[in-house]
Amino acid sequence: MRPSTMSRPVFRRFAGAVAVGAALASTSGCTVPVDAVAGISVTADGRLLGVMAVCGHHMDGATLYVDSDDTDKAVTVGSWRSDRPLRAGVTTWSLESPADGWTTTKSPGPLAARTTYAFYGWTKDNSWSASSVSFTRADRDRLTLGKVLYDSISDNGDESTVAVPLAEFSAKACRDM
Repeated sequence: MRPSTMSRPVFRRFAGAVAVGAALASTSGCTVPVDAVAGISVTADGRLLGVMAVCGHHMDGATLYVDSDDTDKAVTVGSWRSDRPLRAGVTTWSLESPADGWTTTKSPGPLAARTTYAFYGWTKDNSWSASSVSFTRADRDRLTLGKVLYDSISDNGDESTVAVPLAEFSAKACRDM
């Protein structure tokens, strides 16, 4: 039998490095790829609308939650599931009342002042998501019919929340991801 070329201390360091690498890999979260852009809009009388630009794959639903850096405080405010997968293109629906083609799994109440909300899209199997948009009740109150509030990413990577006409959102949202 051939003697080992690796000494015990070297082997222990190697095994320790492998164990640390495995532990880091197991505790790091995987991110879901983004293939849609979520936005909000309003009706003529100010009711909240969800807006989703699906760029290639599909989305199954959307969630509105209290935005917080502390994930324990990220409380779901509303959740909607589409009756059929949303395919490439733009879809809008009411977030404040039942909407055709949507099942509301949790209805939002009135939005609270001085609270930041986030709205995003998802797939049932967690294979894709939509970029989220963060907003306050004051942001919603400043929206007008036909404008969409969403997070746009510039060519140099800067992110900003913008309000644009629906036609512009439809044309640019997927390019701005």
